[in-house]
Amino acid sequence: MTAELNLTVNGEPRRTGAATVADFVRELGLKVAKVAVELNGEIAPRSTLEDVRLNDGDVLEIVHFVGGG
Repeated sequence: MTAELNLTVNGEPRRTGAATVADFVRELGLKVAKVAVELNGEIAPRSTLEDVRLNDGDVLEIVHFVGGG
């Protein structure tokens, strides 16, 4: 069982059991290939999101790209 983490996501408190940033993005129902993530004030390259571990108290800003015309 994974411990629940307390995060701040886009300024709002959230709880998650996700281990990595990519897991959390998927938990939100978003596609990893279509987001930009800032973790604790640093841009997290999309190619590393599967490996970046979340820690209690992390602060994330997540921007989701959508297409349209």
